Amino acid sequence: MTELPNPAPKPTWREWLMTDAPASRRQARAAAWYAGWCAFRGNTLAMAGLIVLIALILAAVFAPWLATHDPFAQDLAMRLKAPGEEGFLLGSDSLGRDIYSRLLFGARISLYIVALVALVAPLLGLIIGTIAGYMGGWVDVVLMRFTDIFLAFPRLILALAFVAALGAGIENAVLAISLTAWPPYARIARAETLTIRNSDYIHAIRLQGAGAVRIITRHVWPLCISSLVIRVTLDMAGIILTAAGLGFLGLGAQPPSPEWGAMVSEGRKYILDYWWVATIPGLAIFAISLAFNLLGDGLRDVLDPKESKS
Repeated sequence: MTELPNPAPKPTWREWLMTDAPASRRQARAAAWYAGWCAFRGNTLAMAGLIVLIALILAAVFAPWLATHDPFAQDLAMRLKAPGEEGFLLGSDSLGRDIYSRLLFGARISLYIVALVALVAPLLGLIIGTIAGYMGGWVDVVLMRFTDIFLAFPRLILALAFVAALGAGIENAVLAISLTAWPPYARIARAETLTIRNSDYIHAIRLQGAGAVRIITRHVWPLCISSLVIRVTLDMAGIILTAAGLGFLGLGAQPPSPEWGAMVSEGRKYILDYWWVATIPGLAIFAISLAFNLLGDGLRDVLDPKESKS
């Protein structure tokens, strides 16, 4: 009898992801994501930023279990205790509140502001930029001149003006930051649209009867996403600093909310004698801003379509 050949061994999941000849669209997409993750994992600084952000998110989620004190409870007998004294890991503020516990709950406010701005501003910029780039003509001129008006003002000054008009509060701060953060995204989306609107496949889709809305949403937006994701990640630090600046000036989250900028503002009067009251929240702002910058640099290297591949 003729022996049947042994069947080929089933490839491992890594071999399945690293193949040069994917058998399906799903496998090709998964292979692309895995290659991007391998490139990102090789960037030590980007991984450090990612670890810091994951730790911050976990700290914010589990803040009620990680906190050692009630972040709002005041005890004037324990005011301005140094780090490590009387059970205060990072010291206490001028009202006897635990700084460590307030930092944990303040991380929730910072992430809440960043998440909302990261959803609103890029989406608004994407819509305006792609419409201007695809339509051209007077539509492009009007939308881009409108964008130039916003770009003519410093972001923080414009945000201060919006918050002063809308009133202090977290929601108004988010709206003000979003209204000042969208113009760069519109510029990027317009530039990407101008490079692809005259492509052959866009002409082919148009000849098949697709309208402008379908072309923009189904075929232009996906090609703009990677550039916007890079810009969003790099802008996170600026968003946090702007939110902290509004809180420092009393226009963001209102007392007794443990917002980091407001904590720095409260501790500035004690900076010479009780340095930890303002310094520790300031270090938290510095750490998260640096982490977002490192993460953004790593994502730019992975997602930038113009980056040369070795």
